[in-house]
Formats: sequence, structure tokens, C-alpha cells
Amino acid sequence: MSASIQNIFISKIRREQPQEVAAAKLEAGKGIVGDRYHKRALESLAAGDEVQANHISLISQEKLDDFLEQNVATIDYADFRRNVLTRGIDLYGLIGKKFKLGSALCQGVEDCEPCAFLAATVHRAVLPELEKKAGLRAIILEDGDIKIGDTITTTGN
Repeated sequence: MSASIQNIFISKIRREQPQEVAAAKLEAGKGIVGDRYHKRALESLAAGDEVQANHISLISQEKLDDFLEQNVATIDYADFRRNVLTRGIDLYGLIGKKFKLGSALCQGVEDCEPCAFLAATVHRAVLPELEKKAGLRAIILEDGDIKIGDTITTTGN
């Protein structure tokens, strides 16, 4: 089975429930068009500031499914507040590496660890059990489009 995109989520404002979309445009150096981090990037650039290296976040469906099973929990994937739900790829193996997400070129930056807000709103076991297990922050190097079912491929760099 090849690595693929299972879901795509965006939030237009902070603390808003992420909304699932079937497809999205990724803009280099900024993020997912329509997402709050993309808006924040545009505001930073307009102010002459640097854009944070959190253009997009990914999370592993397999790791979330394991978490949900171990905690006998029924929680929607959107509640975990990451942009892209993946299947079939080791996200930690992408830290420091370039990869294609649909037609966009991205680079893994760092672990996207769960935060206290996530633990308070989703499940208290999120912090200890999903730490260094499920998430990745990435930057977008080249514009592209993504849709549910698209493949994720490493580029070898």
C-alpha cells in the first residue's frame, strides 16, 4: 500500500473546529489557502516579519487509531487539530527530508507534539500517549494541490 492522504482539515480562525475539505491549494512559504496559518503568514509578510515554519501539520491515522483503541474512545479525526491525516508513512522519517504531498513539494521540519489545549478538549491521555508518535510540522517549498486519496512520496533528499 502506498502512502496517502486520508483527510484534509482547515480552521479559518483560532480554536475553531477544523472543517474537512476534499481538496486544498498549498502555497509555498505560506500554508494551506483558507487556513488560519496561511492568513497568519500573509499578515507576517505584510508586516515585514518572517513566516513561522508551521505551514502545514500532518498526523498518522494508524497512530490515532491505536490511541483510540487503547483508550476505548470515539473521537473524530478533525478533533486532533492537524491539517492532513496520512496513512502508510512514517512521519518521523520525514523530519529534515523533502516529500511530495499531492503535487506540492514540502519538507518535514519537526515533531508536531500535542498541546495542553488538545489534552483538555480531546482526551487527557493525548499528551503522554501521542508525544513523539503521531505528528509532523512541515513547510511548503513549492505550490501544489492536494486532495483526499493523493499519494505522499519521498524525494530522496
